[in-house]
Amino acid sequence: MTAGVREPMIAIAGAGHAAGRAVEALRGGGFKGRLVLVGEEQWLPYERPHLSKDLLAGKSELDTLLVRPARWYEEQEVELILETRVEAIDRPAARLRLSGGRSIAYDRLLLATGARPRPLAVEGADAPGVHAIRNIGDTLALRARLRNGARLLVVGAGFIGLEVAAIARGLGCSVTVLEAGPQPLSRVAPSSVGEFFAELHRFHGVDLRMNTTIERIGRTANRGLVAFASDGFEWQGDAIVAGIGSLPNVELAAQAGLHVDNGIRTDAWGRTADPAIYAAGDATSHFNPLLGRHVRLETWQNAQNQAIAVAKVMAGGSEPYSEVPWFWTDQYGINFQSAGMPLAWDTVVWRGAPDSRQCCVFYLQEGTVVGGATINQGRQMRTLKQMIARAAQVDAGMLQDDAVPLEKLLPAAA
Repeated sequence: MTAGVREPMIAIAGAGHAAGRAVEALRGGGFKGRLVLVGEEQWLPYERPHLSKDLLAGKSELDTLLVRPARWYEEQEVELILETRVEAIDRPAARLRLSGGRSIAYDRLLLATGARPRPLAVEGADAPGVHAIRNIGDTLALRARLRNGARLLVVGAGFIGLEVAAIARGLGCSVTVLEAGPQPLSRVAPSSVGEFFAELHRFHGVDLRMNTTIERIGRTANRGLVAFASDGFEWQGDAIVAGIGSLPNVELAAQAGLHVDNGIRTDAWGRTADPAIYAAGDATSHFNPLLGRHVRLETWQNAQNQAIAVAKVMAGGSEPYSEVPWFWTDQYGINFQSAGMPLAWDTVVWRGAPDSRQCCVFYLQEGTVVGGATINQGRQMRTLKQMIARAAQVDAGMLQDDAVPLEKLLPAAA
């Protein structure tokens, strides 16, 4: 550092997975100035996918979720202000107002405020025993109820709901799932993929009820829960989990006058309209150069890799964040990986039979691969992502023929 030149001070609002990786990348990228991280939770930054997976199943401990242990933050001179909320951003003064009356200045600010579960908007949704999963405390509270023989109702057959259902069945719970759509994953995947998951869960004993919503929650005479569904179904049991999506935490940005549109609007470098303020993670609607549009993602990949890319820009780099969206789920010994975020598809091609549980599925729009998934075929994911990134035009018959190596259908890189 040049003598007499002060390194800028960077503040991070949020202390989740994205914030933890951003701090790591800032120090790794050579940023030597003051670095302050402010978060509402009591825990150090941690990875959230485990909340509905191994932590809920009791297969992992809290310290395995942490991005870095406490000692690392001390060694890297990162100031942690936990159990504290950022109440407001004073952009003209470049200061953050914190709960408790304190305020801190910043030269650059990273918003990593994440998302929160979409609440059940029905009578009784605030009753004890009704859960959502967003933080460690949520998972531990639900895990305490998932004893052998417990009766669980899951509202929503998206990936979070299905993961919770699978874990609960593995722990010996009786599980019912209510889904408003015609099949699981109806908002994010073709019907044949949803049917695959429906058959999988029913095979493992889940009572899966489609085209059904919850209307009201009450208490039974013995202090259990009772839920009333739109089709007249009445459920009684011990715990209810809402898995009906999430809402980005954009209020802080909106109050500060930043552009918000299903997330904090940023470019591919994580920059907002304010040159001193960046954003990364679940709360962002960022421009994806490969897709040619803004997207909001709630995935491990995005929380980690976008945060790293944006932090490197804040440390003086110039590379945009440009990756094919990807995520995974593990249910009943099935590893399902999905790539892409297509707005539409007109053809679905299976490579291998779904009931073999060793197959791939591709989503095509006018002959171009725009998305797809692998089922216990993770080794094919790299090629699938390349197909999407290169907008591969393929013959559906050849794509279906597993005697033709996928790599042979991949166009050369530009």
